[in-house]
Amino acid sequence: MDTHRINAPRGAIADSASSLFSHADYPLAKSLKYRGDEGLYGPASVTWRVVGDAAAFVGGIRSLLIQATHPEVAAGVADHSLYEKDPLGRLSRTSAYVTATTYGATIEVDDALQQVRRAHIPVEGTSHRGRSYSADNGAFGAWVHNTLADSFLVAYEAYGPHQLASGEADRYVAEQAVLGRRVGATDLPETRADLSSWIANHPALGPSPGMEKAMAFLRDPPLPRAVIGPYKVLFQAAAATVPTRIAEILGVKRYRAALGAGSAITGALRWSLGASPSWWLALERTDQPLPANVIFRRPPPVEGINERFTESTGAK
Repeated sequence: MDTHRINAPRGAIADSASSLFSHADYPLAKSLKYRGDEGLYGPASVTWRVVGDAAAFVGGIRSLLIQATHPEVAAGVADHSLYEKDPLGRLSRTSAYVTATTYGATIEVDDALQQVRRAHIPVEGTSHRGRSYSADNGAFGAWVHNTLADSFLVAYEAYGPHQLASGEADRYVAEQAVLGRRVGATDLPETRADLSSWIANHPALGPSPGMEKAMAFLRDPPLPRAVIGPYKVLFQAAAATVPTRIAEILGVKRYRAALGAGSAITGALRWSLGASPSWWLALERTDQPLPANVIFRRPPPVEGINERFTESTGAK
């Protein structure tokens, strides 16, 4: 077999995808200093498996779609975020937050949460319907946290490599509530059914100028030409999993064909990228074996890690 003919396109896909998240400092650069620290979840968690898969690309987009249907949350983003001027920076910082809180040692989780608290201090104002908002409000924090947690789970269930075993979805939601409490969220469902219902039937949702602005951006973001086509497929894959009521508020259509296309593109990402390098790093930090049937193709961006990674995975 000509490995070069396989590795060249695999590397090109991986480089294009990884470059989108390289516009912020890697939050786990010193993680191996905290040997044995499992952070919030640990190697036996469902969270490490769900967030570490390529389906999380779809989950991230889905969460932004759903979050935009809350007028006060959307107003906070529209009024205070620089996502239009610095989309890749915003994407990288969000990715760094998810990485740190999911796979970080306790001190790395605390650092990520402290950065978020500092960033939230000036985020307050009034929405188009005259309701005040503040990023420190626990109810708004619950909306952002719960929709992100739900979206990673839904994306994994729709596009992941394996079906979760009985009870694992509930375990994942309960695990995510641990982070929600640290964030200061006030309403944290702890079962799969309760979380889905809480989001789909949330009473505060509706269209807004902030939502329209976010949707215009999400439909056609200023991404590099090499990734805009795959992004559009991921966008439709995310939209296909949005609850009916929320899809109507957003004005998005859910295409059945998008489910197959979503499976195909997440499969390609899984083939090229492998599982999250940060998952591998967390396993290394906690001295745990690599999970069966999971391939880690790329090392985390940590100085001096390449030799250890190659020895641990057989990656070339």
